[in-house]
Amino acid sequence: MNSWYGLRTKSRFEKVTAASLTHKGYEQYLPCYRRRHRWSDREKEIASPLFPGYVFCRFDLLHRLPILTTPGVVGVVGLGRGLAAIPDEEITAIQTVLESGLASEPWPYLPEGQRIRIEEGALTGLEGIVVKSRKPEWRLVVSITLLQRSVAVEIDRAWVIAIQ
Repeated sequence: MNSWYGLRTKSRFEKVTAASLTHKGYEQYLPCYRRRHRWSDREKEIASPLFPGYVFCRFDLLHRLPILTTPGVVGVVGLGRGLAAIPDEEITAIQTVLESGLASEPWPYLPEGQRIRIEEGALTGLEGIVVKSRKPEWRLVVSITLLQRSVAVEIDRAWVIAIQ
């Protein structure tokens, strides 16, 4: 079975790369979030990549040449000189957060912190790291470890239980 890999893209080439991968028949995932962008003459809500400079793609590592020749692809993310797959659970967690409809946004990667599991609401069963936000609400942080990037979503304190 093919695994998920992170693809590093040229700056602002995420959407072009994702479309090209789909056209080539690959399963790709470009997680986006809605944000307000202000220009000098107007303000508009736009979809921006949740992980700027990255697109996720499921493929066989032994047959990566078509991936590497895709417009915008700089390389496959790895550890040291080796390439590393991204666990399905991490991709599924990001998809669950975005599909929940709750407000989410990019968040600094947190290598340590209290792990929690959501027990109620649209994110039931999801595990992640909890952090206190600037507001009285808490945030669940879900991470892609290999990229050292995270996504935060506001949660209700009553929904969580600590994981030992």
